[in-house]
Amino acid sequence: MFEIFGIPSQALFGQLLIGLINGSFYALLSLGLAVIFGMLNIINFSHGAQYMMGGFAAFILLQQTGLGYWPALIIVPILVGITGMIIERTMLQWLYKLDHLYGLLLTFGLALIIEGVARNFYGSAGLPYRVPDSLTGGQNLGFMFLPNYRAWVIVASLTVCISTWFVIERTRLGAYLRAATENPALVGAFGINVPRMITLTYGFGVALAAFAGVMAAPIYNVSPQMGAELIIVVFAVVVIGGMGSILGAILTGFGLGVIEGLTKVFFPEASNTVIFVIMVIVLLVRPAGLFGRRA
Repeated sequence: MFEIFGIPSQALFGQLLIGLINGSFYALLSLGLAVIFGMLNIINFSHGAQYMMGGFAAFILLQQTGLGYWPALIIVPILVGITGMIIERTMLQWLYKLDHLYGLLLTFGLALIIEGVARNFYGSAGLPYRVPDSLTGGQNLGFMFLPNYRAWVIVASLTVCISTWFVIERTRLGAYLRAATENPALVGAFGINVPRMITLTYGFGVALAAFAGVMAAPIYNVSPQMGAELIIVVFAVVVIGGMGSILGAILTGFGLGVIEGLTKVFFPEASNTVIFVIMVIVLLVRPAGLFGRRA
């Protein structure tokens, strides 16, 4: 084992791996937030609760029906995404022309309700969810041991994030979505059902959170607090990257995960606050965020 800056390589690369894993979840969740804010101008504070719903839905499917990880990875985002579309149609659509504060308060209340229901039925303790058999074990890279499941999480997150960015920024559908945020009346004049597009967009953002929740279940266990513990950090990531910026959400999510991991090696006392320190600095220098557009 060799040393880098006086630190054992295994410890350094291990923290980098943890940073990449955390960054994978930061990127997925902040991507969903960016998609929802960019399209609906709603600050979705229930995003963490919907992430938690993904983990619990996977756990319930396994316990009640025997459906394992791989079916849950497909079914759960669809089911939770549908609940998101119902929320958008029944509640959020009435708030689009109001101040952002109303949407934030409504979604914050929904998050408390969802978390309370989960705690009432399952308690506050974490519930274990096993790693799928096909991803057990790991690879010895010489300088570190790489668990297969951790590698899968990073690759899957990168794939989903890049695919989402490509669809929104490089396809005709993405052009319609971006145009609908700027001039919905004009887009509607071309025969496009803008309200349906908005509903599907919110459902997709929620599905991203649920997808992250399913992937997080074997790593962090499933608990009612799993979303609340993460959402504040994710909001900081979104603010640093720029509200509504897809590319900003992805790059900042992975980047801050790595920075957080390195901070645990070189200055552990600051690891829980480094992201918020960066947020303050970015807001002072560039209030719109690193990739955000100035008002």
